[in-house]
Amino acid sequence: MTEPKAAAKAAATHKGTIGVAGATAIGVGGMMGAGLYTLVGLATTATGVWLPVAFLVGGVVSFFSVYSYAKLGVRYPSRGGAAQFLVECFGDGIMAGGLNIFQFLGWMVAMALYAAGFAGYAQDLLGGGLPSWSGKAIAVGIILAVVVVNFVGSRVVSRAETAIIVFELIILTVFVVVGVTKAHVPALTFSGGMGPFGILFGAGLLYVTYEGFGVMTNTTGEMSDPKRELPRAMYSALIIVMVVYLVVSTVMVLVMSTHAIEANQGHALAEAGQAVLGRAGFVAIGVAALVATASAVNATMFGDANLAFQVAKDGQLPKLFERHIWLSGNWALLITAALTIVFVLAFPLSAVGQMASLAFLIVYGMVSVGHLRVRKETGAKRWMLLAAIILNAALFLLLLGYSIVKSPPTTWITLLALFALSFVVEWGYRRKTGRGLRPAVPPATAGSASGSTSTAPVGP
Repeated sequence: MTEPKAAAKAAATHKGTIGVAGATAIGVGGMMGAGLYTLVGLATTATGVWLPVAFLVGGVVSFFSVYSYAKLGVRYPSRGGAAQFLVECFGDGIMAGGLNIFQFLGWMVAMALYAAGFAGYAQDLLGGGLPSWSGKAIAVGIILAVVVVNFVGSRVVSRAETAIIVFELIILTVFVVVGVTKAHVPALTFSGGMGPFGILFGAGLLYVTYEGFGVMTNTTGEMSDPKRELPRAMYSALIIVMVVYLVVSTVMVLVMSTHAIEANQGHALAEAGQAVLGRAGFVAIGVAALVATASAVNATMFGDANLAFQVAKDGQLPKLFERHIWLSGNWALLITAALTIVFVLAFPLSAVGQMASLAFLIVYGMVSVGHLRVRKETGAKRWMLLAAIILNAALFLLLLGYSIVKSPPTTWITLLALFALSFVVEWGYRRKTGRGLRPAVPPATAGSASGSTSTAPVGP
């Protein structure tokens, strides 16, 4: 068999393993495992009873980034997702390389958040008396379990996400339906929180609850028709998640006081379940939280390993990251898991929550900055990209200011240090390997040159 025919056969057998439903499930799974279950207590400190409005603001800001990502994903489909976008937009230079390393680290911070949330709910369901180290041990355990799932392959990942989301939505629907009948509207107090700025602070903190849409672009290399399937999947996932966040958070503030939500940070939704359905509600929501946070680790691990593979393929990370191990696994998957465990062990849930949101506000904003350079190729509207850039920058500055005032210095200093370290590592690696620090060709030329080949599947 000739080499072109062999490549065509490999592409034909590789693509089409993930459709609209599977990609939507991966997106929803990546988004619904954090803020709704683990960050609402922390966010309520800033928003007060206006928690649903903060979710709405975060979703609106995310919409513009989803638009940018969907346009780029259709034009440059690959398993690399945003990693490929940055190379196409900025060229193969230190800018794209540094940002790619930073988003690789940012996704690991997000996974640490999801794993910490899983551990918190697991401890609640298991009852008291557990040793102090049990939370970290449980978080590490779920990460290792997800590695095994991802070794099996993308088809299993998408099928698992679909089943998980159906189960989760059934439980939340029951919570909402029964919760509406027990809402205490007359007792609702509009005191507390930090006013309009508090809503924006909360929106910035809860931004990580929407970051899963970025994971979806990593599935395009597995789609048979990305031009049709990717936008449908991305907008569907965003709408589903926004509706769930708004409805569930509204019921929460109607059945619990903001003081009670703040006092039960990390498992506030389970307490709301108990207020609505008693002990059965507490257990049901707790199980849903376990499933959701595990789902988020699963979906994000899938995307981050693919991102690392693509970054290594582009020469921005050592070739070790693209070496195949067994079944669908590679070294990128193992290294991703190992570094995520480091974040789990080093930081509490509140810290990784703020760090993750800050990281993705930077990454998504910079992707849209780069998108402006190639928008004629993607057909994107300039004003939509500018809106994405301005809104992401505004939320980032507000959340950074909030973190500086309200959080330990290690939280925001670590995030900024990771950002700087990403470019230092990229600079050092390029110096060592002899790769240029600036793009070899202008981004527009690079996009035109690579556009015909970027649709080929990337992966082992």
